[in-house]
Amino acid sequence: MKKSTSLSNILQLVIPEEKMLPFLEELKYIDVARKFTVYDLFLFLAEAAFQQWEGYRDGEQRMALCGQRSVDHSTLSKKAKDVPFQLFKRLLDLMIGLCNRKTRRVLGIPKELLIVDSTTITVGLGRLTWAPHKGQKAGVKLHVGIIGDQGELHKVTETTGYEPDLKSCPDLLDRRFILVADRSYGKHKLFDSYQEQENRQYFVIRLRDNTTFTNPISRCRKRPFSGSIKQDLTCQLGKNMALSQNRFRVVILEDPKGNPVILATNLHWHSPEGIAEIYKKRWQIEVFFRWIKQHLNIPKLFGTTPNAVYGQLYTALLIYVLLKFLFEQGNAAVHPSAKLTFVDFDRLFTLETLPPEWRIYLANVVFPTSII
Repeated sequence: MKKSTSLSNILQLVIPEEKMLPFLEELKYIDVARKFTVYDLFLFLAEAAFQQWEGYRDGEQRMALCGQRSVDHSTLSKKAKDVPFQLFKRLLDLMIGLCNRKTRRVLGIPKELLIVDSTTITVGLGRLTWAPHKGQKAGVKLHVGIIGDQGELHKVTETTGYEPDLKSCPDLLDRRFILVADRSYGKHKLFDSYQEQENRQYFVIRLRDNTTFTNPISRCRKRPFSGSIKQDLTCQLGKNMALSQNRFRVVILEDPKGNPVILATNLHWHSPEGIAEIYKKRWQIEVFFRWIKQHLNIPKLFGTTPNAVYGQLYTALLIYVLLKFLFEQGNAAVHPSAKLTFVDFDRLFTLETLPPEWRIYLANVVFPTSII
């Protein structure tokens, strides 16, 4: 293949068509099309996310300019409806495994952080009748885990917008990491299961402000708290039927507006200031959600079926993983004077106005041997 700095050519280098075939066999999907194959759809969805196309009709006009096979919008729609979205989910998992670095130790803790949350994409109820959300709105959710500090995607699963976050949390867990999450994931009985597992799941999770502390005991401390820390104690959480079997550590601090932030954890050896610092890392997932919605066309759902909707979303996330990899490797390779921010890299790449050093890097980018 001729070297090129276009996204489609780079994507074909990382995930060539032959890598897709085992997934199609696993899903028992037979692609009978000759003019517009499943792989063509994959490349179309990738460029649509990267260049923020408006929909199938808009893509019909633009795809030929990207060197793709040109077909009409009805063919695009039918193909997206037909191909099982689990294919794109598996391709995302493949890309994550290929592009993400090994975990690193940060903050002086024994494990890296896994920050978990969800984002909801809503449309009118008539568009997605199979995914009612609230009132006259329909919606789908992406439940996401990212690796703290690195901003790397780790695990993703999908539900309709009506499903509670807690239901999909088990699909995102990974005991190699410390789970960091907000109040939606703060169920006391679930904490017991984390504690009682043979390979314990460590966590820092925010509790609701009305949580009951049973048999609280303040932790001994020789020096006064620093920063916004107000209390550090151990207790059982909840009461009556909701009472936790195990005692957990609770760190209470104040946010900038003076509101209490109550954190539960089973990290008993860390300072309360360190626990607070871990929880502050959760903000990274909010930045991640904002970025993908602004830069990868996430809110503009092209199709109306589960296959079309989730296939588009998983491909967009796959492009995020690839862009993140290219950016980090490129910033390490180019001259310091040519280093960019991730936002600038994405913008200039989309406009095809990257500096010469970056164009040379992309034309000669070398992926780990496990990718090729």
